Parts: sequence; structure tokens; C-alpha cells
Amino acid sequence: MATPAWERLLATPALYRMRGVLGEPAAHEVLARLDAELEWQRPQLRLYGREHPIPRRQVWMGEPEAHYRYSGRDFLPQDWHPDVADLRERVVELLRAQGIDAGFNSVLLNRYADGDERMGWHSDDEPELGVDPVIAAVTLGSERPLRFRWKRGEGPPFNVWLPHDSLLLMGPGCQARLQHALLPRRIPGLRISLTFRRVATTDDAPA
Repeated sequence: MATPAWERLLATPALYRMRGVLGEPAAHEVLARLDAELEWQRPQLRLYGREHPIPRRQVWMGEPEAHYRYSGRDFLPQDWHPDVADLRERVVELLRAQGIDAGFNSVLLNRYADGDERMGWHSDDEPELGVDPVIAAVTLGSERPLRFRWKRGEGPPFNVWLPHDSLLLMGPGCQARLQHALLPRRIPGLRISLTFRRVATTDDAPA
């Protein structure tokens, strides 16, 4: 498969986008299988002392030891779906060609049924992700903008539109300096995002 070109969105911290990660018809076929075959969940998260269902559905997937804690809850990974495992290898290959050894061992999949479903402001900076993590997010389905804002007012907020079959690379420093959100929009159609990351495990501990 030919390697698509990267688009530089920010130089520092590194923020890059690539279109055509899988190509067609593969990308639409993967979207349909993931929608139909995964055990999508809508967990409750505690906010301001009350439990609320998240405004989307999700699956945490990865190696057995890749435990993840978010908003006071522990998430245990489901086994790799074959399509997701293949997509991880594709993403790792694309990053390796840029000199980045990602070593992703887990992925958070979010399913947005339409433009009303959303993700609030956050950074992927949980302690188990380590210092200055590399995050790679694949979008399948409806194109929507990911909104970014600087934590310390270094510039104005901005949108990054993420089309079907695209890859967004958030390099070292992105989580420390930026927050991002998928805000509600009047945009129809299913969207599934796959955010690959490396979670620290006991194997990573110094001897």
C-alpha cells in the first residue's frame, strides 16, 4: 500500500494529519464491521458527585495488562479485534517511517451515532500514559472537527477537521500544552474514532 502524505498542522508541539490511511473499500468495510461486531458500552462516570452516562459509546481494547483509569473508574481491556489489530500495525508502520517508535499496546474506541454525541474538553495526560505521550487517532465515518485550545493562552482555539479514513498524530508536548474536544455539531452520520496509545505496565518498571 502506498504511503499517503502527512500534513503539518503545528510544528511545536507536533500535530500532523494524514488522509487515506486504509484506502477504499477497506476503510468503509472496517467501519461496518466494528459497528456491528464490537460490544459497545456506555459507562457511567462520576462528575461533581453524581453518576452520568457518557454521551457516546466506547470500547477499551488492548493487551491484557493495559489497565486504564479515567474519571475514577478502572477499565480492563477487551481482546484485540482482528481489524483493530491490523489497523494498529498500519499506524505503527506509518509512524516508524517517520522515525517514531510508538509501541502502542491499547486503544480507546469511541462511537458517535450522530453529531449530538460528543467528547468534552480534556487532555490525554493520565499518569499511566507517561510523560509527553504520543497519541495517534484514526477516524472512520462522518467527518467532524476536533476543537483544540491552548492551556496557557499561547494562541486562539482552532479546529482540525478529521475526515473518514484519516489519522491524527499528537506528538510529545500536545497533551501538556493543549486540550481537545469533540463538540456537538449538526452533522449527520456515524463516526468511530480509534485513539491508539501506550499504557505503562509492570513490564515497563525498572529492574
